[in-house]
Amino acid sequence: MKTVAITGATGSIGDSSLAIIRKHPDQFKVHALSGHQNSEKLIRLAAEFKPKNVVISDKAAYQTVKKALSNSTTQVHAGAGALDAMVADKEVDLVVAAIVGNAGMDSVLAAVKAGKTLLLANKESIVAAGPLVMQLAQQTGAKIVPLDSEHNAIYQCLGSDYLIGTRPEHVRNITLTASGGPFWNTPEMDFVDITPAQAVAHPKWDMGAKISVDSATLMNKGLEIIEAHWLFNMPNQDIQVVVHPQSIIHSMVNYEDGSVLAQMGCPDMQIPISHGLGLGQRLSNDADFLDLVSQGELNFYQADMRKFQCLQLARDAMVAGGTAPAVLNAANEVSVAAFLAGQIRFDQIGHYNAKILDIIDVVSVESLAHLKALDAEVRQQTTALIQSNR
Repeated sequence: MKTVAITGATGSIGDSSLAIIRKHPDQFKVHALSGHQNSEKLIRLAAEFKPKNVVISDKAAYQTVKKALSNSTTQVHAGAGALDAMVADKEVDLVVAAIVGNAGMDSVLAAVKAGKTLLLANKESIVAAGPLVMQLAQQTGAKIVPLDSEHNAIYQCLGSDYLIGTRPEHVRNITLTASGGPFWNTPEMDFVDITPAQAVAHPKWDMGAKISVDSATLMNKGLEIIEAHWLFNMPNQDIQVVVHPQSIIHSMVNYEDGSVLAQMGCPDMQIPISHGLGLGQRLSNDADFLDLVSQGELNFYQADMRKFQCLQLARDAMVAGGTAPAVLNAANEVSVAAFLAGQIRFDQIGHYNAKILDIIDVVSVESLAHLKALDAEVRQQTTALIQSNR
């Protein structure tokens, strides 16, 4: 029986994780859950799974959750400090890091510092704080298991003996597949008319609004390139990207002898999450089984780096190193939020991200406090830049 803490439990990764845990009550006990504002859903989950602790970050929602669970055995907490304590709790075996964006960075580092087994779905923490996370994991012995479908695919192909953060032996390069989002085949001239509703309507994956927009701009794939650099200790030139609209092959490992190992499956996050929760043991889930005959063709295309500027910006930031990925990540969160709010056009997301990368000087990553200060600065400058051009 493994005890599990899930941050971002009310989101899509939380949904998939809890769906698997429901199927295997003899193997997992939910020890702690966290959410942000969705108090109603968090209350329902707490009533179902009866965790020891619940953490909610929104102060108004905290009062609602605390009152609703006042007669239960679940303790309700609020704030970033409570979230860090939740993942570092000595009673917790596995931490599912499912908070979206930079908001999840503190708790990821807290889990790594505590030497936990971290099932990582928050890519931004590795993108922004890769040097800190990987160095700390080496010091504490924390085990990182990637849950993103692409990185989990590579992790599966590398075999059970592979240690995250080391350059895999006999590997020439790796290939990340990208669905291409809803607009990979849309003429660039039409990007000016793309609406938020169109951008969040991903053709294959059920994701939140921010990640769906990142998929539409291919920024999501760019962030995954940076994440792959840290997780698998691979340089820029050894990380390839191909557009694969069917999302059946999730990524590939290309070996020195010409062999290519690929992980395949229907596009359902329960597959990589069940692999992560199982820690090498294959767990049943509710995902559909792949039928290649019914599927028919599998297509692959070169990613258009010019049309999808964000993908190129991510590569540029990775090569620049230091704080460049953190700058890009923070700027992108503001730009995407502005697009979703109707303040900028879809084609301007990459434009503002590029402007901020040019404005902010790149330096070495010093500490989490340094990254937090930088994050605040980048957000302020990106917001000011957007407002000045409206």
